[in-house]
Amino acid sequence: DPLDGTKEFVSRNGEFTVNIALIEAGEPVLGVVGVPVRGHIYVGDCHGREAYRTSEVGREALRTRAIEPGTLTVVASRRHGGDRLAGYLDTLAESFDIVRRPVGSSLKFCLLAEGKADFYPRLGPTSEWDIAAAHAVLQAAGGAVMQTDGSPLRYNTKESFLNPDFVAVADPAFSWRDHLPQ
Repeated sequence: DPLDGTKEFVSRNGEFTVNIALIEAGEPVLGVVGVPVRGHIYVGDCHGREAYRTSEVGREALRTRAIEPGTLTVVASRRHGGDRLAGYLDTLAESFDIVRRPVGSSLKFCLLAEGKADFYPRLGPTSEWDIAAAHAVLQAAGGAVMQTDGSPLRYNTKESFLNPDFVAVADPAFSWRDHLPQ
């Protein structure tokens, strides 16, 4: 995706990215997410299980964080959400104190990969090219992306390039399904 976060680009808030992904057998295996305004490049190599961010100060390894009891940091789009997202957040709020952090573009995945957030629900349309690169970064850092039924999100497996609803999680070992609307 040569410009993910077009509205963020137009509004000049710096939350747009340039995304490149390699998909093999329906799964992201390599992802590069560039953040031109910040001078950051996120890289995820799923085969080598390595994720890192480069910047003017060097290279920093990325690792997701485990879920701790208490507070859950949720990243979500500035411009998309609605009643379904509110329902997800209400259900999560039964178990956690929710900190909601609005962020544009594929940066939401990068925050999960950096260990700065825990959960990203996307309950609306996206295209495969919007998220595949960041999916690889998150997965290589220890996270996961799944459909809302818990099955893995796969790419290039159907005629449409639209993604189903999905959740991205920093801690795939956590029992997410127990805390989400059914």
